[in-house]
Amino acid sequence: MDFAATIFLMLLLLTLCNGCIPSERQALLRIKRHLTGSSNMLADWRSGKGDCCEWLGVFCDNSTGHVTELRLGSSNDTIALAGAHGRLKLGGKLDPALLDLKSLSYLDLSNNDFDHTRIPDWFWNLTSNLQYLNISGNRFQGNVPDFLTNQASLVLDLSFNNFTGSLPVISLNVTVLDLSNNAFSGNMSRFLCHKKHRMKLEVLSLGGNGLSGEIPDCWEKWGSLVALELCDNNFSGTIPGSMGALTSLQSLHLRNNNLVGEMPGSLSNCTELLTLDLSANRFSGAIPPWMGERLSKLIIISLGSNMFRGRIPDQICGLTCLQILDLSRNYLSGNIPSCIKNLTAMISRNRSDGKISYKTSKGCFSDNIALTMKGVVFDYSSTLKLIKLVDLSNNNLTGEIPEEMTRLIGLLSLNLSRNHLVGKIPGNIGAMNTLECVDLSENSLSGEIPESMNRLTFLSYLNLSYNNLSGKIPSGTQLLTFSSSSFLGNKLHGPPLTNASRDSKLVAPISSNVGENVDTGTQVNWLIIWTECGFLFGFLCVFFYVWFTDKLDSCIFSIHSRLIS
Repeated sequence: MDFAATIFLMLLLLTLCNGCIPSERQALLRIKRHLTGSSNMLADWRSGKGDCCEWLGVFCDNSTGHVTELRLGSSNDTIALAGAHGRLKLGGKLDPALLDLKSLSYLDLSNNDFDHTRIPDWFWNLTSNLQYLNISGNRFQGNVPDFLTNQASLVLDLSFNNFTGSLPVISLNVTVLDLSNNAFSGNMSRFLCHKKHRMKLEVLSLGGNGLSGEIPDCWEKWGSLVALELCDNNFSGTIPGSMGALTSLQSLHLRNNNLVGEMPGSLSNCTELLTLDLSANRFSGAIPPWMGERLSKLIIISLGSNMFRGRIPDQICGLTCLQILDLSRNYLSGNIPSCIKNLTAMISRNRSDGKISYKTSKGCFSDNIALTMKGVVFDYSSTLKLIKLVDLSNNNLTGEIPEEMTRLIGLLSLNLSRNHLVGKIPGNIGAMNTLECVDLSENSLSGEIPESMNRLTFLSYLNLSYNNLSGKIPSGTQLLTFSSSSFLGNKLHGPPLTNASRDSKLVAPISSNVGENVDTGTQVNWLIIWTECGFLFGFLCVFFYVWFTDKLDSCIFSIHSRLIS
């Protein structure tokens, strides 16, 4: 063969390699045939439509022409390219033709509508080659087998489905595993223990299942974990001491279980922690001073709805990165530390990226937190880092509100309600001009309402009810925007109070758009029903006030974990 013919043949082969492999085109067409909604979303998947590597959601290797990625998640940016074809979600059945895509390394079918579809056994064979598999948000059913044959460094997201049975045993090379919001049951022992080698897993999310029993004390092989979420299960017992071996851990969520005991000292070894959520359990004892001494990078502390006792340790004031401090609904006593002014991250708003994310070798793990305040739930994710909150409500705190607290001028929400605080509202509270929510109700505060509160122009929720405040309500425009229920149970006079409202016991105010200036996340209204009542309905109002207060007090943080690819 002469030189010219050789060059021609090479160019011909190169041209052929740049197009779709015919057998893989046929595989894609068979896959489409069994999918509902594909006539809209996958309108350009048809035999006479050019190169299949140009089809929506299909990505090929430029040199070989093999299909390497299918990005068919309904929330994926590629689906937005469907344009005039619409954005109907995919459903129907999964076809074994997926196995014919031998070079497939990335498969995203997330947030479609495979309602009550059982995952076929052959589907799990894909994991031997895949590096990324996301079938979350589809309500798939069935059991998940053990991943023992996978040789790839796998990111696996099976969250928000209806998978049942026990947790699967995973291979050494799984890097990210999200099994949250399914119906897995049983304990973690088989999943967690008896590992011979150090696991490479960096993100483990098991929240929102029916897992039970004690959390096993065998975390020594899981030292690569960056984020661990075990929220919303039925775990009991104490926090195992071996969790102290997770020295790379940045995010720990154990909220809403049945855990007891004191915080183990071994957690002081987890010095990389940014988020610590132990809320809605039955932890007891004192808040350990080492939290402020050893966990210096903490951004979020959520210990609400437990049985912690004693004083708030001064060492907490050393957490200069802290932005969310929730110690509500415990049995804490003593004064609010005046050193709280040293929480310097609460002094100004962040102007950078609003996410609180944790870097892994496969992307970023991002916290998604739902804050419940007086009957309204806000879902914070993209702007979580902008939220500055202090909630010390429902404790046994005494003494005065320290004037130093008014130096936290970046604070968005301050809740000190239902304690035994005395003295005056700090006169300089108006300096905290980013406040959107203030609740000082049900204390023993006295004196007049400071005139400076009229400078809180972002304030959307205010509750000063049931204290010993006296005098005329400042007449500035800001305070007059609130209902009389914000001021009940005091010795106040002037608008918005009337003679009738001073003498009646009305329902305490229900907050509206707390956080609306920093987040457009999901807002859920919870039985927000209140009205100004006369004497005839006074008794009913008292009844419903007590009833709904008990219901709303059960509301806590809800934290979900998401992987951003």
